[in-house]
Amino acid sequence: MFGKNNIIWLNTEAQRHGDTENYIYFVKNSVPLCLRVEKMRKYFIAIIIPEPLFQEIENIKQELFSKHHLKGALRSPAHITLHRPFEWKEEKENVLIEKLKTFEFKKQFSLDINGFSFFEPRVIFANVLPNETLNELHTQLTNFAKRELKLFNEAEDLRGFHPHITVAFRDLKKPKFYELQKDFSERKLKGAFSYSGFSLLRLEEKWEEVLSFK
Repeated sequence: MFGKNNIIWLNTEAQRHGDTENYIYFVKNSVPLCLRVEKMRKYFIAIIIPEPLFQEIENIKQELFSKHHLKGALRSPAHITLHRPFEWKEEKENVLIEKLKTFEFKKQFSLDINGFSFFEPRVIFANVLPNETLNELHTQLTNFAKRELKLFNEAEDLRGFHPHITVAFRDLKKPKFYELQKDFSERKLKGAFSYSGFSLLRLEEKWEEVLSFK
């Protein structure tokens, strides 16, 4: 943007105004200037699992942390992803919310959870049994996101839609995966719940629900 030799960065000035995230203060050729920085935040769209199944799954994640130091799945509440994480301007979050409010999918449906399965060699998840209404929700939401939000990363996922509830991933290494695979292949988990709508989550230190859309 500018040559390093004729810029003096005014970090103390930014701190004085308490706006180090939104503005960069500097001097170029003896002229004090500032640039506004648009902060991007990460979001994703999901079904957050309701109680009592929610707590049962969270307990499993806590157990994996306590016994095996696996904490990756603890960064988000138990959920089924409907749209992969994407970036959005923080100051335009209200625009994102208002747009999502216009998405209409009012069908209520029942979801069944039964046992565990795997994305070898790094992911352990609770099985979500096939559900045509859930597939329809995902398809319509993906199309809406492309058309109204200009988000294309979900549509570019060549793996297709495979609804699941992750209990371990990311920090799960191959040797530990194969060790736990034996246990979770035989482990029982069964539950069902009725649902409609979806939730928007935002990454803080962990993923947190911003709003539930019903």
